[in-house]
Parts: sequence; C-alpha cells; structure tokens
Amino acid sequence: MAASLVFRLHDRGPELVREVLLERGWEEYDGRKQEEEDWNLYWRGSTFRSSEYHNLLPWQRLNHHPKTAGITRKDSLVRNLRRMRATFGSSLYDFSPTTFILPNDFTRFLAEFNKLRLTSGPAVYWICKPVDLSRGRGIFIFEDIKDLVYDCSVIVQRYISSPLLISGYKFDLRIYVCVKSFHPLTVYIHQEGLVRFATEKYNLTSLSNLFAHLTNTSINKFGPFYKSEKGRVGQGCKWTMSKFRHFLRSQDINEVFLWQRINNIITLTLLTIAPTVPSCPNCVELFGFDVLIDSKFKPWLLEVNYSPALTLDCQADVSVKKGLIGDLIDLMNYTSTDSLRVRAYQKHRHRQPCFNTLPLLSTLKQNRIQKKKKHKKTSQTRPEAPDTLTLWCCVAVAPSLPVVKVKEFKIILSSQIFVHRGSQGPIKSRVGGPAALNAQHIPPVRVGGFIRTFPFNAATLKASQHEPDVTTIIQELQKLTGRLASCQLSENMRTREESAGKDCFGSLLWGPKDPSMLGRCFKPS
Repeated sequence: MAASLVFRLHDRGPELVREVLLERGWEEYDGRKQEEEDWNLYWRGSTFRSSEYHNLLPWQRLNHHPKTAGITRKDSLVRNLRRMRATFGSSLYDFSPTTFILPNDFTRFLAEFNKLRLTSGPAVYWICKPVDLSRGRGIFIFEDIKDLVYDCSVIVQRYISSPLLISGYKFDLRIYVCVKSFHPLTVYIHQEGLVRFATEKYNLTSLSNLFAHLTNTSINKFGPFYKSEKGRVGQGCKWTMSKFRHFLRSQDINEVFLWQRINNIITLTLLTIAPTVPSCPNCVELFGFDVLIDSKFKPWLLEVNYSPALTLDCQADVSVKKGLIGDLIDLMNYTSTDSLRVRAYQKHRHRQPCFNTLPLLSTLKQNRIQKKKKHKKTSQTRPEAPDTLTLWCCVAVAPSLPVVKVKEFKIILSSQIFVHRGSQGPIKSRVGGPAALNAQHIPPVRVGGFIRTFPFNAATLKASQHEPDVTTIIQELQKLTGRLASCQLSENMRTREESAGKDCFGSLLWGPKDPSMLGRCFKPS
C-alpha cells in the first residue's frame, strides 16, 4: 500500500489546514521519525528561505511563490501600481486611491492635500496605515493634517468616503485568489469569499470610531454590537459571497460588469510582479484581495494579503474557508506518484535524490531517438504526450524489505519541474514542454470552487506561454471589458440558466468557461 501524503506545518499552524489534511488521509510530518525530505507539502504563514525553493524535490510543494511582497506589502504595492500607471495610463490603473508613502512622499502629499483643500467641494478624508502591519493595527482616519502623527513607515491614502452601504453599514469583499503559476501566469479565483462588515453604522462625523469605518474582523469581533441584529446585515460581521450575490440580485443590480472589473483589478495587480517573480512551479500561492465598492458601484483595491487569515470566527468562516483549503489542495495536483517519495531514494545510503539530472535527460533523449528508428516502419509508434516524462528511478522499498527494485515512473508534469542538482541548485527542465502552454495543454477551467480567470482566451493563453507579454494581456483585458460594457444580459439566456439552477452571472462572475460563453450570454444593445 502506498505511503500517505505528508504535510509539514511551520509553528504548528494553521489549525484549519491540519484539520482538512488529516480528514483527507494525510499524515503530519514528524522530524523525529522521518527524513528531512520526507514531506509533500510545507505550509508556512511567513516567507520561505531561498534555499528552501532551490532544494525542492519533484514531489514537494510550498504554499508561497518567491518574491511576492511586491503586492502584499502596502508600500511596495503602491510603488508597483504607480509604475504601471505611468507605463500603461491612469485610466487603466485607476482602481487604487491616491496614495503616498511617508515619510519619503511627505512633500508631495502636502502639496496634494493643500490643492484638494482649496479645490474640492466636500471635505476630503485620508486614511493612514503602517506599511507592514495587518488586522487593522495602527490604522486611523483624519481630515486635518495636524492629526497626522506616525512613528514608522506608513502609507497615507485618500479615504473612499462614499462607500456602498447595506442597512447603513460599510463593508468590503475578501476575495481568495490562487496563483498556480507565474510562468506561465495561471490565476484562479474562488467562487466563495467573505463580505466583511463594520459593526456600527457609517458616520463621517466620528472618524475615530473604528467600528464604523474598519471592516477587519479582528477589530469588529470586540465591538459592542458584534452579536446584535444589525438590519439586513444580521448578527456578527460577515456574509458569504453567495449571500452577497443574492443581495445584489434582490436589488435588481446587473452585477456582471462589476465582477468583470474586479477580475480585471486582480489580473492587473498580478501583472505588476508577474515578470519578476522567479519561476517555481512546485509552489501555489493563496492571496486575499480586499476590494471596496463605492456608492457608484466602482470597485477599489484596498490591499492584497499574504497568508490570509484561516481562523474560524463564525459560521461564514466555516462555510467558506474549509472548502477553500480543500480545493486549494486539489489545485496542487498531487498524484499517487507523490506518495512514493519515501522510496525515491535509498534511505541511509544515497542522500542524492534519484530525480537527477542532465545525464538522465540525455539518456532519455537517446532512448527516444533509438525507439523511433526501431519502429520507423511500423504504425504502432505513438508520439509521446507533450506533458509526460518517463523517468527510470532507483526506488528503495520499505526498510523492512531486503531487496531493491527498479520501477518505471511516469511523472505527469503540470508545469516546469526543478531537477535536483545537489549544491548547484535547481535547473529548469523543459523536457516534454510542460511550460509551453498551448492549445493542447490548457489548465483546467475549474477545480472545486476555484475558477480559472487567467488565461481567459486564446490570445492571453499565447501571451503567457513563457514570460508574460504584459502589453498583449492588457489589450485583451481592455477588449473584454469594452465588450461587456457595450452589451446587456440576454433575458432568454438568464431565464434558461436560472431554471437549470445557475445563471449567466455564475459563469461570468469568475470568468467564462470558454470564450464563446460571452457570445451566448450577451447580445448587442
């Protein structure tokens, strides 16, 4: 019987990940009983060291890509969005409020502050946030510059003072985004997410009342009205995204264009770092995108969260997060081969893993050439699948057995693999062309609740084959958005889809199943 898959948690958490994996039959890593390499998934809330990326073995996964702080640290996100705005135009990258990094940008902020104070009709409010803190810590809102006091690096951002309200309460959306790969860029968004409410009614005359202005659960769960019934919001401070979609429908809001704009925000934000993130296909990253919708239904990006919270504070958390983690594990694409990791090298004899290296790849190439020559005149020869690679490995059987056998393994490659080369670090193997994403090798549209939103058509598929072609991708996004903006939902299609238990919105919310869905769901005005 094949060995179980093994997970390793840094600092014993998060508990939800442990619970989900144990329920799925995994076992937890125990350094006293197992070898250092004997794990399949290493989960950390913090960053991994460079050496941990370099020494990854084919059966191992990490829950972070390297160097993604460019969007998850507030000041870095500001700089990257500012750079993209300068390159591609402010009309495209218009989804982030005017922001300054202090103290470096203080002179620029002061000039903007004074200009708005003289030219703006209504009062202008600002929000100050420490660049590297989470859970609402250190955040305050101010109108007068005399109230701006800080003792660390902060961002000062124009406060969106006219948010969309539900029963008078402010809210934002926590959207879960999984980047399966940056090379090629492959993005999934989970259909379920969280709607996070402030627990006191929105009121600009009381800027110091964080329970009215901040939606962080870590703050609002200690508010005096957390457990009270709050109009349509109800008790607590969270809804599921499904409940929010029902709310939008109850208000007769055509939300398709809204969700496409949110999709665009996510893609455009990821494009700010996609070309610079090192390729590491054994990694999967879960981001938490926080989006605020204003009273005109324009979505605004507030921040991107690294290791979004997986604590279970209420029933909405349980409904959303448990399924989210299960679907994320499925997206990591483990196979039965991965459970054979214990037998992939001879314990206590050969420390070098058997997935090695250029001589092996050269031998494979020669074998394929000889095989083709041998069967040249027969019709039985079949070209090998472009995404498979046959590796002959010395496999150590269970320690209790005295013999060593040689088995043939077919490793299904979902993307580039790192072939271990000892102290020389990883090399990228393009054998079989797994990284050359093409029409014959398209990432699955759906894995559980995760829906692929990028690439979303043939042009973006081609533009993301190796290094992201940012210009082409942005052009395709603009075409899609323009097409949606100039179309209206077909009532016949809506009725037909709703009668089947789903609707056109459900398909387009997180990206169409295929490009032709746009034609089926929309018709010219």
